[in-house]
Formats: sequence, structure tokens, C-alpha cells
Amino acid sequence: VQLQASGGGLVQAGGSLRLSCAASGFTFDYYAIGWFRQAPGKEREGVSCISSGGGSTYYTDSVKGRFTISRDNAKNTVFLQMNSLSPEDAAVYYCAADPHYCSAYGWINPQGYDMSYWGKGTQVTVSS
Repeated sequence: VQLQASGGGLVQAGGSLRLSCAASGFTFDYYAIGWFRQAPGKEREGVSCISSGGGSTYYTDSVKGRFTISRDNAKNTVFLQMNSLSPEDAAVYYCAADPHYCSAYGWINPQGYDMSYWGKGTQVTVSS
């Protein structure tokens, strides 16, 4: 099983980045995928989730209207388009998979305590 996040980098405030999460080794379209982030000295935060079929998406309040999650099940990849970035968005971003992380019924556990699989992170740095 592998989840590989990529697309991080250094961007100026107000800029954009597109993160990708490429998955292999499990039945991708059975799993909801979440994006998480963790800044130094802060707890891990659930940023967004997309349901297994892609029909339901959820966002933490601080990124609503700026971030968009999507998935391409044919390519086993999930994307996180991040616009209007601010220094507060700087963190290591991770993707993770779990069949029940979110669904049409909601995003019950944004913190992601019971995710099945985790990927390594990608660093996002935002300069002011």
C-alpha cells in the first residue's frame, strides 16, 4: 500500500498550489480520502475529505471557498487545489485513506484517528 503526496513548495501569500495524492496497493474507489496538515507546534488538522465516489466533499472552515478537493478514480489520484494561500496555511500536508472517513452522511471524524493508510507528507510554505 502506498499513498504519495506531492505538489508542495514555496509560494507567496495569495498564490496557489495543487497537491496530488497518488495511491496504489488497495481498492482506491472503495476509500474516502482525506487531506490533513500539521504545522510546527500544532496538532494535526483535518483539512478536507472526498467520499469514495467523489460525490461528497467536506472542508474545515478555514479553507472553505479557497480549497477544492477532487479525485480521479481512473488514475487513483486525489487532488487538493489551494488558492489564496496565507502564511496560516503553511504546514506539512498529508493524505490518508479510509473507507469510512467521510460519506454522503457526513464527515464525522475530521481528525482522522482511525485512518487505514497514511502517506508521507509534502511541505507547503507560504511567504508573506
